[in-house]
Amino acid sequence: MNRWDSTPGIRFFGGRTLLYILGILLIIGLNILVYSKVGFIFHPFIVFVETVALPIILTVVVYYLLRPIINLMEGWRIRRVWGILITLLLVAGLITLLIILIVPFLEKQFVSLANELPSYLRDLINSMDQWLRSSIFSDYYNDVFQNINGLLNEIPDLSTYAQQTVEGITNFITTLTNVVIAIVTLPFILFYLLKDGYKLPKKVVGFFPPKTREEVMMILKGIDHQLSAYIQGQIIVSFCIGIMMYIGFVIIGLDYALLLAAIASVTSVVPYLGPMIAITPALIIAIVTSPFMVLKLAFVWTVVQLLEGKFISPQIMGKSLHVHPVTIIFVLLTAGHLFGVIGIILAIPGYAIIKVLVSHLFMAFQSRYNRFVDEEDQYLVEED
Repeated sequence: MNRWDSTPGIRFFGGRTLLYILGILLIIGLNILVYSKVGFIFHPFIVFVETVALPIILTVVVYYLLRPIINLMEGWRIRRVWGILITLLLVAGLITLLIILIVPFLEKQFVSLANELPSYLRDLINSMDQWLRSSIFSDYYNDVFQNINGLLNEIPDLSTYAQQTVEGITNFITTLTNVVIAIVTLPFILFYLLKDGYKLPKKVVGFFPPKTREEVMMILKGIDHQLSAYIQGQIIVSFCIGIMMYIGFVIIGLDYALLLAAIASVTSVVPYLGPMIAITPALIIAIVTSPFMVLKLAFVWTVVQLLEGKFISPQIMGKSLHVHPVTIIFVLLTAGHLFGVIGIILAIPGYAIIKVLVSHLFMAFQSRYNRFVDEEDQYLVEED
């Protein structure tokens, strides 16, 4: 036993391997320092990632939604290629049917709401203004209102914002172009992913040393299970929330029921924060309509949240993520601050992937720790 393996603490961290690890960390740090000084070299790579990110994300979501259907059809002895083609044709037909039947009605409601929204906001502001002026906070409100008027008078001419407007239009056109490219390329990427996706884990494992391939395969299976459970479950839960919201809005007689329910269904993809965002436009309309409508809306929203939290989500998603609600909120807030809307959407599945990796690394670390503890106990017994 050499001097690097004579101390239990050093042997626990790998003996002479500790020197190699420290050297590797030093080299990594130096590389990060150098690359941070020449970051412009990686600009084409960043542009490439930004271009392909949206198609890949959409493809992965649709892949996990359609994979059970493809596997089921393959179990019926339908060739995988034919099953994929049949499924894609059915999905295209369903989307076309929805566009023909529902989208025109949603478009009418959206245009009508867009035209009426300024009047709704005006009435809401007037109501709040009258209430604040007659409340116990009237003195503070008047002071704040005067300060706001002073700031508005100091705002420079609108022409100074012309450049920002042009930049905003350019960003919008760029985003729209990326969305169109993602939609056009999605069927082609999806076809090959459904056809050969089950081969991907074996190819990834092949890049690792033989001793670690079993552990890597377990990690990949864990990530696949987490993503599959989250995406499939969240889509079904969001659809159920949209249906329940629509039924509730129709019962209480709220205007634009279908559009508001569709908004609630889409925003519910984001846990916890999504329902709060979804209720905002409905709440504005309810406040302007009547105080009694606000109470009815609060009742519908409470019932839907109770049904979703106590019955729908536990039955559909179960406990697959094992993430505490407070942790989810912190993850969403952090991801939203760092990456915006995309970060909020990808926060939970990204956290699930990181959790799988960290869990397996901790298990490997624990196994190594127990092994060294056993060796140390045996070494002490032999010396005694």
